Amino acid sequence: MVDFVDARARLGRPDQVAARSTAAHLDRLTKPRGSLGRLEALAVQLAGIAGESPPPVPEPGVVAVFAGDHGVLAEGVSPWPAEVTAQMVANFCAGGAAINVLARHARAGVVVIDVGVAADLSPADGLVSAKVRAGTANLAEEPAMTAEETTAALDVGVAVADDLVTKGARCLITGDMGIGNTTPSAALIAAFTGRAASAVTGRGTGIGDDEWARKVQVVERGLARTAAEATVEPEAVLASLGGLEIAALAGFIVAGGAARVPVLVDGVIAVAAGVVAEALAPGCASFCVAGHRSIEPGASAGLEHLGLSPLLDLDLRLGEGTGACLALPVLQGAVRIVREMATFDSAGVSDKQA
Repeated sequence: MVDFVDARARLGRPDQVAARSTAAHLDRLTKPRGSLGRLEALAVQLAGIAGESPPPVPEPGVVAVFAGDHGVLAEGVSPWPAEVTAQMVANFCAGGAAINVLARHARAGVVVIDVGVAADLSPADGLVSAKVRAGTANLAEEPAMTAEETTAALDVGVAVADDLVTKGARCLITGDMGIGNTTPSAALIAAFTGRAASAVTGRGTGIGDDEWARKVQVVERGLARTAAEATVEPEAVLASLGGLEIAALAGFIVAGGAARVPVLVDGVIAVAAGVVAEALAPGCASFCVAGHRSIEPGASAGLEHLGLSPLLDLDLRLGEGTGACLALPVLQGAVRIVREMATFDSAGVSDKQA
């Protein structure tokens, strides 16, 4: 079975020959050079990821929604009860959530992975049972996960990515579900970027000023405890501040890069996983495309740290993979331009004079 260590060892670098070939081809298409802006840069990136010019169309896309619960919810960081995580997993499997609607719109598949839900879930279509633990511990008081649980969650993400690619997925889309998970996300982004807790902690599902101030204090407590207890190794920081679904997403991202398949990154939870993944496997961010910019402040900080520029900015803050799924047609359009648009020579159109 493929695990995180193996995926990290297989992680290469984007193919610069394929990227340059695609860039040169774009300059021969029937348009002013560079007139398609970031679509052109995106096509070049996708060629480098795939190691092919022209790059393959990134379809089908599949959204992997990793679900887990969080002990930090005991600190009052969210007005929603923990039971909602399991209830939303059932909603995903029934096809009734926002991500299901948008995935159908984008002709993408959806798979839901129970990596840490604090309830026993009934078998359902589209549900993968890979529970490492029934929710994390309270990161404000103690390490959220053990080292062994962290490794297991990373391996879950790798296994899911490997399975999806083997079955034909050509774009992996990050999804998440976990009541309270913006708190560990903020803590991880703060820990890996050096930003202050107050600068990266948002309002999640819509908390007020007093609740936000308490949430910042909870993140600060977790960071202080981690600095005192954990080593500086990324694995130890991830275990301390946790999020089983965040760890699984980090493994998912690295494995996607190792398979040379683009990974469409969603909002702040996925961005936190991306920051973790880059710390664990430097260079994996070059295989990622930021689907959108969440209004959670940690998302912008994390994207800047990763050097990723989001394709969309729609003031979204839902998660689930929704923003990334909306961006999937943009990736596909960028590649179709390269593959289907005529060149000046083939169309008999005069190029501009030198």
